[in-house]
Amino acid sequence: MKKLPRDARAVVTGGGSGLGRAICEDLAGRGARVLVTDVNLGTAEETAEILRKRGSEAHAMQVDVRKPDQVEAMAKKANALWGGTDVLVNNAGLAVVGELGKIPVEEWQFQVDVNLMGVIWGCHYFGPDMAQRKSGYILNVASSAGLLAAPMMGPYNVTKAGVVSLSETLFAELGPSGVVVSALCPTFLRTNIHKDARSFGGNTGEKTNKLITEAKWSAEQVAKVAVDELLAGTLYIIPQTDGKVLWRAKRALGQGFYAAIRTALKRGGPDAVFK
Repeated sequence: MKKLPRDARAVVTGGGSGLGRAICEDLAGRGARVLVTDVNLGTAEETAEILRKRGSEAHAMQVDVRKPDQVEAMAKKANALWGGTDVLVNNAGLAVVGELGKIPVEEWQFQVDVNLMGVIWGCHYFGPDMAQRKSGYILNVASSAGLLAAPMMGPYNVTKAGVVSLSETLFAELGPSGVVVSALCPTFLRTNIHKDARSFGGNTGEKTNKLITEAKWSAEQVAKVAVDELLAGTLYIIPQTDGKVLWRAKRALGQGFYAAIRTALKRGGPDAVFK
């Protein structure tokens, strides 16, 4: 297994809790120096303090990834601290789910601004420098939702599919310069994302909360697989077996995959999808 460079310089968005914090801890455990960023400065500081108590160099910064000037400032902060970045983790995200027509227009826009544009800004401000130095790793946190597109999850699916597409593009575009790009596509795992989720109709909020809180995989387990596979140069990182099986089924069945989901939805309503 390939190892991180000595004293690797890592930047993680959404690092204040959940999967972001777990990734920060995993990177620090491999010897990385970490700039922890989050829209909530308090939680970013908490993560940084956890890392410092374990003997790692860590810094905290408040960053709203919806705002490109703040993402650019994040890159400049890493340059000021260390002269560059070796690992960028575009993790910041949230979930907007529900029925078409019941989800307010502004919620669609909010979802796109955070989950998709935030990742785009990260790649935009960090990728070219990595390419110029001919080394670097970019981990874009997507979701199996971006590969499978289940009903009642329109905004979340669209943004995560966009993250997968961007990662595919940059995997080929930046690869010749020595930059590794991966899309992390887990299914449900135990994080705090459901606490800030926004649900509109279809009882989707209650169902997703149950799936997240009762998930078998922890954030720490997913983080380890994510960093291992990033270092191995894997484009599609799908940690859990259910995600791998469903993605293979979709690719094999094509339209038939969604015809089956449509039939299940018709017979059992949203409960037939979220179970």
